[in-house]
Amino acid sequence: MVVLKSEAEIATMREAGRVVANTLAAVASAARSGVRLIDLDLLAAELIASGGAKPSFLNYHPAWAPTPYPGVLCLSVNDVVVHGIPDRRVLADGDLLSIDCGAYIDGYHGDAAITVAIGEIDDAARRLSEATDRALAAGIAAAQVGARIGDISYAVESVARAAGYGLPDGLGGHGVGTAMHEAPSVPNTGKANRGLPLQEGLVIAIEPMLIEGGGSHTRTLPDGWSIATADGSRAAHCEHTIAVTAAGPVVLTAP
Repeated sequence: MVVLKSEAEIATMREAGRVVANTLAAVASAARSGVRLIDLDLLAAELIASGGAKPSFLNYHPAWAPTPYPGVLCLSVNDVVVHGIPDRRVLADGDLLSIDCGAYIDGYHGDAAITVAIGEIDDAARRLSEATDRALAAGIAAAQVGARIGDISYAVESVARAAGYGLPDGLGGHGVGTAMHEAPSVPNTGKANRGLPLQEGLVIAIEPMLIEGGGSHTRTLPDGWSIATADGSRAAHCEHTIAVTAAGPVVLTAP
């Protein structure tokens, strides 16, 4: 069931979203060659707590996962698309790092992600990351009252395909509210003018994930959480939680 949010609920989600945005910015600044993923996760835990929020991801246990999620962040490097577990891996120059963060205040969640470069990256990685950002911007712009979910999906897919990138099967955005993942699903592929009509008060996470090699297949790593590209090529990922309003889409996970 899709639950529309009141102005008061959206305001609370905006506060959670600010904590998420500030945490992402600080972790991105700290992410450099020689830094361990686990240390970035510890930093995020401190920042979320100091912002008066709680982490959405820690101990999250959907039915498909073998164990509860052990981290505050999802930190996905190079060929890992999403759900990378923060471990003792040390970042190196040239890595692409997806930082995905969720936090909640008074029971309402915010969820966002960015992909950052570690040191100097090659031109192909830069193009991949920039295209992912463009796909997110296109998806947000399509989130207008009277449009449909398929318009968002089509906007994201159009940017990705035009740049020659793949989109992983079965992965995409979602509704956000008192649960981190709510209805509706927001696929990254689809046809315009199809799907759920967008109404004022709908809050969703739009979440492009682009695969450098152009394919759509993924594999789950032995940890049971990390999802990597099947062809070993790199991926980039970004996300914002947005509210559909009469005045247009409002990003709730901005600073």
